[in-house]
Amino acid sequence: MKKTTYINTYSNKQIWPLEADEEDIYLIDIGHALSMLCRANGHCKHFYSVGQHSINCAEEARNRELSKRIQLACLLHDASEAYISDITRPVKRCLPEYLVYEEKLQKLIYKKFGLDELTKEEEAHVKSIDDAMLNYEMNELLDIQDINNEVLTKDYDLSFRPMNQVRDDFINLTQELMK
Repeated sequence: MKKTTYINTYSNKQIWPLEADEEDIYLIDIGHALSMLCRANGHCKHFYSVGQHSINCAEEARNRELSKRIQLACLLHDASEAYISDITRPVKRCLPEYLVYEEKLQKLIYKKFGLDELTKEEEAHVKSIDDAMLNYEMNELLDIQDINNEVLTKDYDLSFRPMNQVRDDFINLTQELMK
């Protein structure tokens, strides 16, 4: 594929999302974009960002007394969406080529932030937490009960939070977990 199509990011950089390199990835762009993207494709009671979801996932990993590495992986698990957005799960399953690009970009982002090659066990923890948070969010924000059997250690604040606050919290937490 030839580098002909790019996006402009919040930090005024250009990135070719399907051919990105580590030096193309910036924490400010990820934090900003995820704070501006709404969960559930916008079909929830109020705006609730992917960034806030990610922060809650990292907190859940901490509450489960999982390593900082897994906490960081939970925080960054949707980071590719900052560059290629997201597609709802039922549609995404029908787009195998999208899944390839998403996985490649997500692995690149993980590598950028020191999370090279997550183990199967680490990936299972991230998936379990993401699914548990999804179950909780759908119950609270859409009144949909029990879409999976995963449970959280506590209830989380899903109220609206200003995007700049979520962005800054996302960036600060990423930097804290990388220490």
